[in-house]
Amino acid sequence: MRLLSFQILACLGLLFLPSVLVAQSTGVDYPYPVQFLSLNMESKPVRMAYMDVRPAQPNGKTVLLLHGKNFNGYYWQTVIRWLTANGYRAIVPDQVGWGKSSHPDIHYSFHRLAANTRHLLDTLGIQKVTVLAHSMGGMLGTRFTLMYPEIVEKLVLENPIGLEDYKTFVPYQTIEQQFQKEKSATFESYQQYQKSYYPVWKPEYDDLVQVQASDLKSPDFNAIAWSNAVTYLMIYEQPVCYEFNRLKTPTLLIIGQEDRTVVGKNLLSKTEQARHGLYPELGRQTVKQLQSGKLIELDGVGHIPHIQAPERFLKALGDFLK
Repeated sequence: MRLLSFQILACLGLLFLPSVLVAQSTGVDYPYPVQFLSLNMESKPVRMAYMDVRPAQPNGKTVLLLHGKNFNGYYWQTVIRWLTANGYRAIVPDQVGWGKSSHPDIHYSFHRLAANTRHLLDTLGIQKVTVLAHSMGGMLGTRFTLMYPEIVEKLVLENPIGLEDYKTFVPYQTIEQQFQKEKSATFESYQQYQKSYYPVWKPEYDDLVQVQASDLKSPDFNAIAWSNAVTYLMIYEQPVCYEFNRLKTPTLLIIGQEDRTVVGKNLLSKTEQARHGLYPELGRQTVKQLQSGKLIELDGVGHIPHIQAPERFLKALGDFLK
């Protein structure tokens, strides 16, 4: 453990054994078999979980799916089913720090997560992919494409966060403050936050709340909460919005028009909340920065189009993949 983290955790009375520092969340049954890639990060052995789902009649194309901050590979199941039915191989990692992957105490960065993901593809012998990235995955997908443009044939950003620089208007929170917030989470707090993803809440959306809340029952929840806090700061401190104009890869923006997601929104006044997270405006601004961009606007849809409006989402995806 790094010295700074050790001092912080000592002050909070939350020292972990090394095995806990690379804890894994295992309380959810994923829709397809999960495999593991061994990695070494900052002298810590960790495992990266992933699903590799192959079609019965392959078309030779592979899609890499990158999950959001409050999610993991589980929520891609409908998209995976559609992709494989249409001949695409689906590679669906849980990034290190999420889901069934290890949750080590390390310095998290989009660069390192991208490097891990490239290593996974190299290990599987995959030389070309289309990247489909949602929410925080959009920030990672952008970084991945900027780092490895030679392997990304197309990029799809589904309601990505990071279309604006949060640190320019959201008050700073220390890692200790964010950790205490993560530690105090409940099923109800997760549910309340996820309700903001949809214009109208439906009971079936509780499935994703149950998946997120499964970590609350983990004996390693302290380590998971610490990873959650550190990765919040990763989003806050590592914007990608200034680099969209560097993307040469053909890029599709799919934007649910009712989305108002802002990382750290609860720290803003009502007046400030109304000024930010305006996805219709952000989508139009962003597509203008792309060298080869297309924008699909989904009316009446919130933060997770592939869950709320799968038919419209998959229609837009399919047209772009052709």
